[in-house]
Amino acid sequence: MPKARAGKRPRRERPEGKAPGILFNTGAGQHILKNPLVVNSIIEKAALRRTDVILEVGPGTGNLTVKMLEKVKKVIACEIDPRLVGELQKRVQGTCLANKLEIKVGDVLKTELPFFDACVANLPYQISSPFVFKLLLHRPFFRCAILMFQREFALRLVAKPGTKLYCRLSINTQLLARVDHLMKVGKNNFRPPPKVESSVVRIEPKNPPPPINFQEWDGLVRIAFVRKNKTLSAAFKSSAVEQLLDHNYRIHCSLHNREIPENFKIAEKIQAVLKDTGFSEKRARSMDIDDFIRLLHGFNSEGIHFS
Repeated sequence: MPKARAGKRPRRERPEGKAPGILFNTGAGQHILKNPLVVNSIIEKAALRRTDVILEVGPGTGNLTVKMLEKVKKVIACEIDPRLVGELQKRVQGTCLANKLEIKVGDVLKTELPFFDACVANLPYQISSPFVFKLLLHRPFFRCAILMFQREFALRLVAKPGTKLYCRLSINTQLLARVDHLMKVGKNNFRPPPKVESSVVRIEPKNPPPPINFQEWDGLVRIAFVRKNKTLSAAFKSSAVEQLLDHNYRIHCSLHNREIPENFKIAEKIQAVLKDTGFSEKRARSMDIDDFIRLLHGFNSEGIHFS
């Protein structure tokens, strides 16, 4: 009696996020931009020039990298995952693009950035904030950065005073750069799809930068935005804030040979500055860059510093 014909075995689906030889680590932010239309749109918005050196962070399998290599002098790609480095090298090996690609292996946050004209990247989202400020404090100045972020992070970058998402990130970024939201990118444009929607943002550093000590500025803004809905009078009554500013004030007086009265109280001096500058009842959520510049000048002129 002939054997019954075995039924076809069901085809095993490749696990989501698996490419030939690569299992993407979504925990490390590995979401590869797969839609060529989005890739082309990003490159178009970057307005790349033939003479440009481009910094790319997190190139993945090189979908964006290869397109840029066709248009610029050089791409410096920073990648932490040796497996993806290998994929990228294989992709350009033996082509005329190979000698235009330089790969730096390692953590970009711990690496000194090279010279570059523009930065174009689909960033691992967990390094968004530290990388933005590493970029903005980088010298020499670059022309612009076209960066993919998580949607909410991108909207915080461009948020204005008085809006829900306005925060310390907003004002610090806008102090140092002009920021524009360019386009939304849906999660299905990535492999594997992330859990959040994304946006592309253009960041153009202000050159020259504002004549402000950024450490001082950030120290002030940090205090004000810890409770952005509180009045500044209330925000500065924190014992930790008073201790810090008292310590800094005593160092300032020592360096400038100023005597400190026996009955001196930093809390009284802080509140006097807030009142004199007219910001005592203001809230950080509604203050713009000019407001904080005036407030910082008011504190500094009285010997109170934040770094």
